[in-house]
Amino acid sequence: MSGYDLEQKLVIGLASSALFNLEESDEVFRTQGELTYREYQREHENILLEPGVAFPFIQRLLSLNSIFPKDKPFVEVILLSRNDPNTGLRVMNSIEHYGLGIKRAIFLQGRTPHKYINALNISLFLSANETDVNQAILAGYPAGLILKGHIFDVAHDKELRIAFDFDGVIADDSSEQVYKESGLGAFIENEENLANQPANIGPLHKLLKELSTLQKEEIKYQSQNSDYKSRLRLSIVTARNAPAHKRVINSLRAWGIDTINEAFFLGGIEKRRVLEILNPHIFFDDQVTHLERTANSIASVHIPFGIANKKADPKQAIVSNDQKKISAENS
Repeated sequence: MSGYDLEQKLVIGLASSALFNLEESDEVFRTQGELTYREYQREHENILLEPGVAFPFIQRLLSLNSIFPKDKPFVEVILLSRNDPNTGLRVMNSIEHYGLGIKRAIFLQGRTPHKYINALNISLFLSANETDVNQAILAGYPAGLILKGHIFDVAHDKELRIAFDFDGVIADDSSEQVYKESGLGAFIENEENLANQPANIGPLHKLLKELSTLQKEEIKYQSQNSDYKSRLRLSIVTARNAPAHKRVINSLRAWGIDTINEAFFLGGIEKRRVLEILNPHIFFDDQVTHLERTANSIASVHIPFGIANKKADPKQAIVSNDQKKISAENS
């Protein structure tokens, strides 16, 4: 029997905390300990879990496998769980009930899951566990922290809309570093000078590229099936504006990502204003301040990557305060 090849697939690694609402279970774990938690999960293993924040995104993404042969799905979702196999049975029972088509799972009984990301060709590890996501990002893997929210899913809406920030998400933070260290003027000058040079790739570059491949497969399928309407729509929502927009477009072209449906170059306009109209099923950004305004109604994922997420060095802060004091005394 030949092995199951993940190399030519779009693979999502998913913690049960992103897929289902586990607040009640987590409360048992925090307040009563692991042994009581394990007993609680076994007692409730036939009680369905309610859909969580990422559920609509995952459900729609997996539904796109319908355009591929049944024995060759393009989208693969693998459960990466901190549960042990016994307590994880409740999650698998719920997955089966909702017909999600998630067939592969890894149960680690409290061990960190990020070590398996590369081995499984995962393009996005999605979790509500901040420690797990930070460890994955620090190790150089694509990961996102899904924020708490109250997501209302419209069942008759068949589209899947995915929105990405650019810097620190699709691209790395090189340009963001220029902005943070030298200001807006230096950032604009840098981007004008490098307008025709593709940006360095960021944590979710591979995910976007594979989603673009999926879009192209949809277009091909639609050309052969006139009653089919393409469902996947990809958007870029960035604080960049002209002239810094050119590098975004030229980078996407150089990467072979030419299926982006919408791009918003907002130049400081609050992202929430357009996101509430665009209404994506998931939105990825590297800055928590942008996501805090959208998380309650839009599945919002923090990518804790780069300079925007670098914690201030306490020693540096003390030096800075001392310098300010000296300056004040000499003024």
